[in-house]
Amino acid sequence: MTTAKPDLVIFDCDGVLVDSEPISISVLLEMIAKNGTVMSEDDAYDRFLGRSMTTISKVLHEEYGFAASEADLDEMRANLFARFELDLKAIPGIAETLRKLDVPRCVASSSQPDRIRLSLKLTGLLDLLDPHIFSATMVKHGKPAPDLFLLAAKTMKVEPKDCLVIEDSPAGIEAAKSAGMRVFAFTGGTHSRGGRLEAALASRNPDRIFSDMLELPGLLTQATPKVR
Repeated sequence: MTTAKPDLVIFDCDGVLVDSEPISISVLLEMIAKNGTVMSEDDAYDRFLGRSMTTISKVLHEEYGFAASEADLDEMRANLFARFELDLKAIPGIAETLRKLDVPRCVASSSQPDRIRLSLKLTGLLDLLDPHIFSATMVKHGKPAPDLFLLAAKTMKVEPKDCLVIEDSPAGIEAAKSAGMRVFAFTGGTHSRGGRLEAALASRNPDRIFSDMLELPGLLTQATPKVR
């Protein structure tokens, strides 16, 4: 069991800092359906949670025969941002948790920089995390490759083994483990209800699974047995 307090906490954004995944999946499915491609919500979560838009577009093209145009992507982005303006909320307890943490923290997300910053601004979190924000657009390979987390650690001048990642997706957990970092799986977002996602996360063997963000400061100093 590991008890060492991390020197850096790396937060994913969507589903960890902001409760955006249901909105994002809804807007994505609307774009797909408009272009005649049928996909269930469960399939969309299974295939795309935690992935960059570049990866999503590649999968849609190679496996579903749908090549999203720049116009499609621009329209989807506009619709997404409009929905964020209306409906986006912070994960309950995250602001209090960020204020309590006494270790450095940063954000490492598959989303594009403008989306990350808009999400954090709308939910009042930007000032608690700026300027340490890293996007998959900054690396060659997105999650589940370790590149993004390794970039964050290098930039923040912390060894990977001394980092702790907070993730809500199987791809994110795989990326953290490949980077040689500890990783906690967070299941407090609204998209985690029903147990399907938690089972998928558990199968990736994170160091801990937790659902209440207010617990995180205390968990950092507790032993973290491997999840079975």
